[in-house]
Amino acid sequence: MLSALIGFASGAISGLGLGGGTVLMPLMTAFVGLSQLEAQCANLIAYLPSASVALRAHIRARRVDGALVRKLLIWGFLGMAAGIAVAFFLPNAWLKKGFAVFLIGVGLWQFREGERAHRREKRQDSGPDGCGEGGNARDR
Repeated sequence: MLSALIGFASGAISGLGLGGGTVLMPLMTAFVGLSQLEAQCANLIAYLPSASVALRAHIRARRVDGALVRKLLIWGFLGMAAGIAVAFFLPNAWLKKGFAVFLIGVGLWQFREGERAHRREKRQDSGPDGCGEGGNARDR
C-alpha cells in the first residue's frame, strides 16, 4: 500500500512537470528500504509511462523541436552511460549524499530564480515614480 501511495505521489508530481523522481527516490529509500541504486532503477521504470504520455501530448500540440530533441538525446545518452558507470562503482551512501546535494542545489537555484522573478515583477508593477503606473501585464 505504501508503494502505491508513493507511486501516486510521484505520478502527481510528474504530471505537474516537476519530476516525480524527486519524490519517488527519497521515499523509496526511506520508507520501502530500497538502496539508492534500486530506487534510481525504480524511478527510471516509473518515468517511462509518464514520459511517453507527456511526449505524445507535446508532439500533438506541436511543442517539440526535433532538432533540439536530437541534440539532447545524443548528449543525454552519453551522460546516462557515464552516470550508470559511476552509479555501479559508488557506495550506496555516496549515491544518497550526492542525490541530496543535487536536490539542495536545485532547490537553492529555484529559490534564487523565484526571488529574481519576484523582483522583476515588482519593478514592472510600479512605474517610474513608484505609484503603480508601470502597466502590469496581468491587467491588460
